[in-house]
Amino acid sequence: MGDSIESSNLIKIPVAKLKVGMFVEAIDKNKSLVNIANAGQIRSAEAILRLHKSNVTHVWVNGERSLPELGLGRVASAPKPVIRKVSIERATTQKQAKELIVEAKDLIQKVLSETFEGKAVEVEPFEALADSMIESVMLDADALKCVSALRSKDAYLLEHSINVAFLLVTFGRYLNFDADMLRQIAIGGILHDIGKIKVDSKILNKPGKLTPEEFEHVKLHQTYAVEIMGQTKGLSQISKDISLMHHEKLDGNGYPLGLKGEQIPIHGRMSCIVDIFDALTATRCYKEAMSPASAFKILLGMTPTHLDQGLVYEFIRCIGVYPVGSLVQLSDGRIGIVWEAKGRDVLHPKVKCFYSVKHKCYTQVEIVDLLRSPLNIEKGVSPSSLEIDPTPFY
Repeated sequence: MGDSIESSNLIKIPVAKLKVGMFVEAIDKNKSLVNIANAGQIRSAEAILRLHKSNVTHVWVNGERSLPELGLGRVASAPKPVIRKVSIERATTQKQAKELIVEAKDLIQKVLSETFEGKAVEVEPFEALADSMIESVMLDADALKCVSALRSKDAYLLEHSINVAFLLVTFGRYLNFDADMLRQIAIGGILHDIGKIKVDSKILNKPGKLTPEEFEHVKLHQTYAVEIMGQTKGLSQISKDISLMHHEKLDGNGYPLGLKGEQIPIHGRMSCIVDIFDALTATRCYKEAMSPASAFKILLGMTPTHLDQGLVYEFIRCIGVYPVGSLVQLSDGRIGIVWEAKGRDVLHPKVKCFYSVKHKCYTQVEIVDLLRSPLNIEKGVSPSSLEIDPTPFY
């Protein structure tokens, strides 16, 4: 079989770079090609994770039988420019990420409406959504990060639920959680604020500081969540924990149960960190969005009394000081979106530049690779500090 690699258009690929849609024909074992009985197209992120868990490091992929958009068909005599291939792949994954976000918003809106009417939550649609989310993270996490960075203060509850789920999957994958655990924490993230549907919307969206009485009313969303979770069949305890523990604190001063220390499992501690981070970096009716760097400082300030210090540091390493989708200012005065960070150190991502602070005007859109450029990131920028709207450039 090894002599027929070229004729059968097989390509040796590290498991870490496998993508949904690739057709795996064989595994690489002791530097030899070994056929497998269950050859076929990768259908889900879970299949890739199973290979990881089986200690398979490389596989042989049939390019001609893989999805055409992956660009693995028979190679012509004149290879396509690498930059073109990358741009096509990113355009495809960006489109898929946008479709996933729309699908997620529609599903959550439907369930929120049904919950408001007193109907029980059905878990199955969320399981499918969680699997799609995991696949998207495995396929191109950078694309999903950019799309999820687009926020609207009028759709906060929907977007916050999606982003918390996505951040939990990203964080869980970084901590080497298995596929089933990723699915459970994703579902928990999607449903974590479902109790807010029964909170007075005038108080929930109040543009000023809440009175003590109003804050106690908002805290009731956790009590409502307990009731909703109790009526939801097939929801795992881990998913429930994500929803019911994201306001607990290590010192026991959180709510609704006042859990303390080891009473809060790792996934519960993760939900606390992720929920606060996403809330800080979102625009609300009563506040502007904060830059990720500023949010990280607040998270660290809440350790070790409220948040798990070790997990906060791991979260910062996972997300990156300048997360994909965040805005930065380069040393030449240009503003850009952190566009790609996979396989790079945190200080040298690719940045999509579109505006000059120095000249106060839009510039020609350019992807700047900081690994090959003398420029560097001067600082992170919050959207509220700009006099322009960066949305069209995502």
